[in-house]
Amino acid sequence: MTTISPSDSQKARKKPGQNQFSRPQIGTLIMVAVVALSGAIVSAWFAGQGTISKIFSQVNQIQEQPPLWLEVPMVAGGYLVFPTVALFLIVLIVMRVSPQPRPWSRFMVVGILLALTVRYLLWRSLSTLNVSTPLNGVFSMGLFALELLMLTSSTIQLFLMLRVRDRRREADWLAMDVTEGRFTPTVDIFIPTYNEPSFILRRTVIGCQAIDYPAKTVYLLDDTRRPEVEAMAREMGCIYLTRPDNQHAKAGNLNHAIAQTQGELLVVFDADFVPTTNFLTRTVGFFQDLQVALVQTPQSFYNSDPIARNLGLENVLTPEEEVFYRQIQPIRDGAGSVICSGTSFVVRRSALEEAGGFVTDSLSEDYFTGIRLSAQGYRLIYLDEKLSAGLAAENISAHAVQRLRWARGTLQAFFIKANPLTIQGLNPLQRLAHLEGLLHWFTSISRVGFVFMPLAYSFLGVIPLRATAAELLYFFLPYYLVQVAVFSWLNYRSRSALLSDIYSLVLCFPLAVTVVQAMLNPFARGFKVTPKGTQSDRFSFNWNLAWPLLLLFVATAISLWVNFGICMIKGAWVSTVPPEVAQQVKGVGLGWIWSGYNLMMIGIALLILLDVPRPSPYEWFNLRRTVKIRVTQEGREQVFCGVTTMISEIGAEVALTQAGFPALVPLPSLEVQSSDLPASSFQERTPVILEILENGLLLPAEATQTGFDGEFPTVRLMFESVGLSQQRQLVEMLFCRPGQWKNRYTPGELQSLWILFRILLRPKVLFDRNAGVSAMSVAQV
Repeated sequence: MTTISPSDSQKARKKPGQNQFSRPQIGTLIMVAVVALSGAIVSAWFAGQGTISKIFSQVNQIQEQPPLWLEVPMVAGGYLVFPTVALFLIVLIVMRVSPQPRPWSRFMVVGILLALTVRYLLWRSLSTLNVSTPLNGVFSMGLFALELLMLTSSTIQLFLMLRVRDRRREADWLAMDVTEGRFTPTVDIFIPTYNEPSFILRRTVIGCQAIDYPAKTVYLLDDTRRPEVEAMAREMGCIYLTRPDNQHAKAGNLNHAIAQTQGELLVVFDADFVPTTNFLTRTVGFFQDLQVALVQTPQSFYNSDPIARNLGLENVLTPEEEVFYRQIQPIRDGAGSVICSGTSFVVRRSALEEAGGFVTDSLSEDYFTGIRLSAQGYRLIYLDEKLSAGLAAENISAHAVQRLRWARGTLQAFFIKANPLTIQGLNPLQRLAHLEGLLHWFTSISRVGFVFMPLAYSFLGVIPLRATAAELLYFFLPYYLVQVAVFSWLNYRSRSALLSDIYSLVLCFPLAVTVVQAMLNPFARGFKVTPKGTQSDRFSFNWNLAWPLLLLFVATAISLWVNFGICMIKGAWVSTVPPEVAQQVKGVGLGWIWSGYNLMMIGIALLILLDVPRPSPYEWFNLRRTVKIRVTQEGREQVFCGVTTMISEIGAEVALTQAGFPALVPLPSLEVQSSDLPASSFQERTPVILEILENGLLLPAEATQTGFDGEFPTVRLMFESVGLSQQRQLVEMLFCRPGQWKNRYTPGELQSLWILFRILLRPKVLFDRNAGVSAMSVAQV
C-alpha cells in the first residue's frame, strides 16, 4: 500500500504567513458607505448647491459634447450596421470552424468581446448619461451603476477565460498508477446525512460500496441519530457514526468524523449523490503530487430541476449548475481558485487537518475550506468529468432555499478570516477570480433594477439613456448581438442567454433581499438543509416568491399599454412639440420594447412558480436492457422476450417482441403507477419473474398494466420483495455505470425564443395537466 506522509506533504507546499485579520465588518461598512454617499449626492443635487451640483453640471457638459472619436460616422444608416455584421460573421465563422472552444478560438472570441465591452463602456460613460435634471440624473446614473456592476463581473470572467484548464487527459495516465496498484492510498468515504429518507441513503451507500477501489471504508454520518438508519448501516456493512449534538451543522459533522477515522484521503458525498464505480480510479492519481490538496468533480443530476419540470421542458433545459461546472470551474482551475462544492470531492487528510478542518463559521463550509487550503499553499484542481449524480431540488421552494443559502454563505466572506480578498497566501489572480464569484451575487440587485427601469419611462417621464437610433446601431448593437451569439458557445452549450435570463429573474427579488441582509446581518440565519425525497399529488403555487413578480407584471402591463399608446400618436405630433418632449417620446419607444421583453419574462417566471405534482419520489430512466418475462398460469410457464423502455428501482416497462401476454385492465395512461390507484382499477394482478439478461438479474414482479408503444405490446411491471443483493445490482445498473452521465446541450437563442413563446401560449398547467399527474420523472441517461 502506498502511503502519503504528512511531513512530505508539508515539505512540498509553500509556507505563507498566518492570517492576522480579525473578523472585520467590511460588508456592513460598504453598505452603509454606499447608502450614505448616495443620500448625500441626491440631497446635494436636489438642493441645487455645493460641489456635488457643480460636478454633475460638468458631467452634463461632457455628455452633451462627447469626444470626436465617439461621434457616429456621417454615413448612410445601412453602413452603420457594418461593424455589427462584420463582427457577427467573424464569430460565426470561428464557431463553425471550432464547434467547441479551443485555445485559439476562445482567445479570438474573448478578445473581440473584451474590445467591444471597452468600446461600449466608453460610449455609455461619456455620451449617454442624462443628467440634465435631478430626476433624470438619479435614474440615469443608477442604471449605469447597475450596468457597471454586471460589466465588471462579466469582464473579469472573460479575462479569466484566457486560462482554462482541462485535466481529463492528465487523469487518463494518472489513473493507470491506481488501476495497476502503484498508488493506492487508504480512502475514507463520508456520507453526511440529516433527515434524508432511508431509500435515498441506501442507494448512496450502495453506490459508494460499489466503487472499484479496494482500500476504502464507507462511513454514514447521521446527524439525526435515527435508530432505523443505524440498523440500515449495519445491514449494509458500512460504519455508522453520530455525535451528541448538531453544532456547526454539516461542517461539524464532518470534523467529528475526521477525528474518528484514519484514511489518508477523504471523500465526501451528499446523502443523495451516487458515484460511478470509477470515481476513485479517476481522481486518486492526482494526489501523487504532494501539493494537491483537493480534487473536485462536477455535480450531475438524475432528475430535472423544478424550473424545467414546471415548464414541461425536462428534456430541453439543463440544470442551472451545468453552467457552473462546464464553464466556471474550468476557468477557476486556470486561475488556481477552484471552488470546493461540498460533495463529490476528494481531499488530503493531512492538508485538511493542517488548515484546521472544515470551516465552521460560515454556511458555505466547503467554499471557505477550499480557500484556506489554497492560502496554505496547496493546489485545488478540477476534473471536468461526471463521476456522480444526485437529486436536484424537487420544487421551487427547495430551489430557493438552496440558492439563498449559497448566497448568504458566500457573502459571509466579508465577515470571516477566510475572506479570499484579504487572507494571506493567495496571489492576485486567485483573489480576482474569487472577487468575480462574490460580485455574481450582487448582480441580482442589477436584475431587479433592470425590470423596474422601464416603469420610469412610463410613469415618471424619465429618460435614463440619452442616445439616438444611429448611436444604438453603431455602439450598442455590435456589443449586444455578438455577446448573445457566443454566449452558449462559451459555456459549451449548457445554457442560452435567454434561458439564463429566465433563471436569474425567477429568484432575483429574494436574492437581492438576501444580499442586502447578508451584508447588514450576515449570521442572522443558520444552515437549512435542502429537502429531498419529497412528493405531492397536486399543483401548488408559491405565493411567497410570486407576489413581487405579480405586482411587477401588472405594473409592466400598464406601462406597456401607456408606451404603446404614446408610440401610436408619436408620428402625428412629434414634429410639433419642443425638443425635450420629442426626446421623451423617442425614449418611450425604447421603453415599449424593454417593457414587452420584461412582460414576457415575468409571465414565464410566474409559470415557473407553479409546482406540478410529483406523486412518487422515484426516478425512471430511459434505459434499454434485453429481458425475459416468465409468466406462470395454471401450472404452465410462458416466456416473453422484450426490451426495457423505462426502468427504476421499483419497476420497469417492457416492449415485448411477441404478442400473447395475459390481458389486464388498461389504465388511462401508461404514466400512472399502479401503487397510486385503488385496487379496484385492476383485475387480479399477474405475478411474473423479470430476468435482465445483461446483468443476470432475476426480479419478482407483478404485471400491473398493458398497452402498446407503436406496434409493440408493452407491459408495466412493479417489483416485489427486492432483496439487498438484487437492490445492489439495480442501483449499480441505474446509477453507477462509468460514463453514463452525459452532457446535454441547450437550444440556441432563436430556438429558445420560440420555446418561450410556446410556453406562454400553451402553459403546462392548462394544456398538459395529465403530465403533472404522472408519477414518473423520466431521466435521460
